[in-house]
Amino acid sequence: MSDTRERLLDAAERLYAARGVDAVSLREILQEAGARNATAVQYHFGDRAGIVRAILARHAPEVEARRHALLDAYEDGEQGVRPLAGALVRPLAARLADESGRAYLQVWADVVNRPAPLVPVAVLDDPEDSLCRWRTLVEPLLEEDAARLHRRFTAILYASIELARRARSGPRTDDRLFTSYLIDVVTAILGAPVSPETRRLAAERDAARR
Repeated sequence: MSDTRERLLDAAERLYAARGVDAVSLREILQEAGARNATAVQYHFGDRAGIVRAILARHAPEVEARRHALLDAYEDGEQGVRPLAGALVRPLAARLADESGRAYLQVWADVVNRPAPLVPVAVLDDPEDSLCRWRTLVEPLLEEDAARLHRRFTAILYASIELARRARSGPRTDDRLFTSYLIDVVTAILGAPVSPETRRLAAERDAARR
């Protein structure tokens, strides 16, 4: 990987974490990286979405390996909602330990928390991807209405936002309590019953769509 590409990626990661993906221009990334070629970003990444994909790909191997290992443990007998909540949270929480990881968490939350995805989400349907595997394992534990109302995405979104908030306030000497409590809350999100009111309103919405 070229030095210029790495410097551009480092610069984009810092700027996106500090200000948000939409608030940073390609020119600013060039200036932050000290790149002389005005077309360097387009050459290495194509566009903003390409830079974001590269940032996520930089951290994906470690996150994926950690989550797959936790899911392996779950399938080998560590059953229940909380182990699955842990498999969602812990691989991401591990990235709180270094500056680049904290920036990644803020970029990841920005990508997840938007009406339209900035990068393709087909990965969620890739059985080799740990989040796809996680979603498949969680689904049988959810109430039917909870699954229909995208409870798994709610858990992913909440965890991502809280991890990004923690990353912005870091570094900390110890993230164990934060991580354990976040897993508790994600467990509660996944296991919370759907109220009669919500069931009624969901049924009314579905009827109106027919």
